[in-house]
Amino acid sequence: MELSSLLGIDAPIVLGPFGGLSSVDLTATVSEAGGLGSFGLYGLGGDRIAAVAEELRARTVRPFALNLWLPFQGPGERSPRDGFDRAEFDRALDALAPLFAEAGAQPPEWPVAPLPPFDEQLEAVLAARPAVLSVIFGVPPAELVEQAHQRGIHVIGAATTVPEARALEAGGVDAIVASGSEAAGHRPSFLAAPEAGLVGSMALIPQIVDAVSVPVIAAGGIADRRGVAAAFALGAAGVQVGSAFLATRQSAAPAVHRDRIRTADAHDTVLTRAMSGRAARGLPNHAVRAIEERGGSASFPLQNILTGVFRRRAAEQGMPELLSLWMGQAAGLSRFDDAADVFAELAAGLPTPRS
Repeated sequence: MELSSLLGIDAPIVLGPFGGLSSVDLTATVSEAGGLGSFGLYGLGGDRIAAVAEELRARTVRPFALNLWLPFQGPGERSPRDGFDRAEFDRALDALAPLFAEAGAQPPEWPVAPLPPFDEQLEAVLAARPAVLSVIFGVPPAELVEQAHQRGIHVIGAATTVPEARALEAGGVDAIVASGSEAAGHRPSFLAAPEAGLVGSMALIPQIVDAVSVPVIAAGGIADRRGVAAAFALGAAGVQVGSAFLATRQSAAPAVHRDRIRTADAHDTVLTRAMSGRAARGLPNHAVRAIEERGGSASFPLQNILTGVFRRRAAEQGMPELLSLWMGQAAGLSRFDDAADVFAELAAGLPTPRS
């Protein structure tokens, strides 16, 4: 089945979920245009998830996706059930002290509040019944897929390698995002370290298409009609686009972040664990360099929680050197300020329907 028919959308164009940078405005705009708007729920509790779904339904009657991070534990990371380590907290806070001072932000005190439980998030998503539940960092449990399907919710997973794609298909997902190494933000690798699976979209997409029978959504390096046409030539059934949409006024990214996306060159971005404790692609800035030089990166999610304090203050003050400037290698191809114009440009690259 074609991706559009499967998901009930007009065009196989998916908005990348942005976690803390998602907005109802952008998600609804993409869905209203005929694609699949996505909203990242990282860090949100059940009540807030329910509110987001309600706000989206007030803006659009079209399908949308809600995105969850599975409770994946990478090497060196502590299980959320174990709580945070005080010694690691103290070391990380000491290393980050100059950045808190530069932002004029008050450092957090011990103990650090934990993230909302995954079960609480999942319960809220299932109750909201979006058209799609997309997940990253692993294969969703069989009971999750079954519960979603019982409620008419399609499940999409993300892969960075062929083995990950095969594992997702065996897990029962309805479609797979093939995330090339060019893509912005966190690498959703789960079978090996992200640094060991940096496969570019040109090589990754056709190999995943050949390895699985479910629709494959290409992600990474796609920002205009040329990227869309290339993805479909490689066998993709749809595209997922992040940076080009993140650069629009409908996104929740600060204006200084959006400006940096438009002016970035393909070679400017790096993969770093500095800001969150997990490997993510973005533009290196003063904060990234300072953390890497001082060796002050705690494990995920503690590092993400700590840097989030000064990042929020920096966003309020328009200080790009203290933000997480997530963007992909095609960021410099972002030309438009309005998400509807981005969508139209991408749609121009879709294959012409056969008569």
